[in-house]
Parts: sequence; structure tokens; C-alpha cells
Amino acid sequence: MSRPPVARENVLDAFEAILIDKGERFATMDATAKAAGVSKGGLLYHFASKQALEAGLLARLDALVRADLEEIATADEGPVAFFLRSSTTGGTPVDRAIVAATRLAQGGGAAANAALRRIREQWADLIRPHVSDATALDLVLLVSDGLYYNAALDGSGVAGPVPRGLELDALIALVKRAAQD
Repeated sequence: MSRPPVARENVLDAFEAILIDKGERFATMDATAKAAGVSKGGLLYHFASKQALEAGLLARLDALVRADLEEIATADEGPVAFFLRSSTTGGTPVDRAIVAATRLAQGGGAAANAALRRIREQWADLIRPHVSDATALDLVLLVSDGLYYNAALDGSGVAGPVPRGLELDALIALVKRAAQD
């Protein structure tokens, strides 16, 4: 598979950054072109409309999630532990794409909303064989959500535990035991 043109990727990077930093309302075609350092015509060459730009971002998200699922599935420590551990990491390409898609969904984007639901289902499908039942699956997913939420707020002045090192290892061990009973 050939690599997408650099200008196209720069446009997607700019769109993603605006969504994350300012929200969906500010992520206009003009603002995206300016942030990407391309002319409006250059932007339109790659993305004929805002819907096409959103579709491009969601296609990027799908590709990143596929790679993330592969990494989770093949992790030496096992899918549950890796999934939980990765929930404390922000700023990765997949994390940035998820946050940008969340901004689109918050703005009423049905395609983004469906993409986020699909990601959740894919994670659940991957984790399900490694836990005892549906309640255990819910436990893993909800602990992941809490870790992710607190990590996202880390440094913002909002109190919330973000376990690291041995504390995270102990939490993962506890969740794994509970999820496999």
C-alpha cells in the first residue's frame, strides 16, 4: 500500500489539532487550510468538503485502531494487561485521533459517533475471550475508561488517581484476577 501524500497528511494533522485544541465549531475548512499551510485550493484538492475531511480523519482513525488492536492482541503481557496499561497513555497517534473523533461526535457527527461505538465494540471483542463473562468484560472496559479519563485530566488541577509503575501493576493484577474468576 502506498503512503498518502505528505500534504494530505499535514491537512489531517491540522484538522485533528484544531478539533482537539478548539473543538468542532472552530475546525473549518479555512482554519484547517491555514493551520496546514496550504491554500484553500490545496485543501480542496485532497478534501472536497468538510464531510470528506471528516471521513479522511475517521479513515485515519480506523487504520490506527487496526494497528492498536494488533498490538493489544499480540502483547507479551496479554491483552487485558496491555489494554489497561495503554489506557494511561495520552498523546499517541491513536489517542489523538480518538479525541478528535470525540470532538466531531460532540458536535453531532453521526459518522464519528458510529466510529467510536465501533472501536469500543472491537476492543470488547478482543478482550472478551480473555475474561470470564460479560460482567468481567464490563469491569475491564470501565477500569480502562477511568484510567483514560484520569490520565487525560492529569496535570489539569483535577484530582484523580493515575497509577504508574508498581501501583499500575497491582491494579492490573487485581482486575485480571477479578475478571478471570
